[in-house]
Amino acid sequence: MKILVADKLSDTASKELTALGAEVISKPDLSADELPAAIGDAEIVIVRSTKVTKATIDAATALKVIIRAGAGVNTIDCAAAKAKGVFVSNTPGKNTDAVAELAIGMMIAADRRIVNATADMRNGVWNKKEYGKARGLKGRTLGVMGMGAIGKAVASRAKGMEMNIVAWDIDLTPEKAASLGVGHCATKLDLAAKSDVVTVHIAAVPATAHFFNKEFFAAMKKGAIFINCARGEVVDTAALKAAIKEKGLRVGLDVYENEPAAQDKIFADKELASMVMGATPHVGASTDQASEAVAEEVVNIVKAYKATGKPLHAVK
Repeated sequence: MKILVADKLSDTASKELTALGAEVISKPDLSADELPAAIGDAEIVIVRSTKVTKATIDAATALKVIIRAGAGVNTIDCAAAKAKGVFVSNTPGKNTDAVAELAIGMMIAADRRIVNATADMRNGVWNKKEYGKARGLKGRTLGVMGMGAIGKAVASRAKGMEMNIVAWDIDLTPEKAASLGVGHCATKLDLAAKSDVVTVHIAAVPATAHFFNKEFFAAMKKGAIFINCARGEVVDTAALKAAIKEKGLRVGLDVYENEPAAQDKIFADKELASMVMGATPHVGASTDQASEAVAEEVVNIVKAYKATGKPLHAVK
């Protein structure tokens, strides 16, 4: 069994995969464009951020399993994989805490303007009067868009900060919301209007493209906080920029539309970066704790495939 690791994976996981009898080939710096030439006769390919395109799947001669070492499979051409009879698996829930922690950090950074204050301090500017102005989050209403594992984890942490929680999800009923201890919003615009802070935790699928658009931002309160640590494609960037200018939204982002590949070093949208209260390069899932949990689950997926011919968490 030959395994191509086309992204960073812990040494512990590589050793465990080798112990299973696998030939592990580690090429963590491969780009999506380079992957087709490298896939060869690998039976399993493991990726994190690197896209697995139809070209890669077509170029493979022995591919049986694609493993996304993370949540979601939007970076994998699942239709092409299905057509070739290739399993696609991911590691759901293993990065939940890491993403939730970053979302909470982004909220606090936006409210207290930590990044702006730090930038001034690094330039020798002491502006206590300006940065002493903050609304505070206790008693404010947090709107959680998407009540999957991460949305629930964010809500739990926000309750510890004594925030009021309202939520929307496609299948969230008033009864289910009550059982979770959160308020129910019937529509996304209802949530936008009620919330002092909005945090996004929905998947990127065709139906959610630009889900957060001009209409949504128009419904938000002036000066409200908007956090996206989910997927960039769900936000209309042009509409978000307009809302920052027109409504004074305070924004924290970890994900972006058309974001660079993991190996790239250039982020083209400097305008957006200059407008937000916090910006990180899609690192929500990147803590040591999360990386080890994800790596352990990758090994479990391979073990299941070796034992039964079918991997864990197959999404097709």
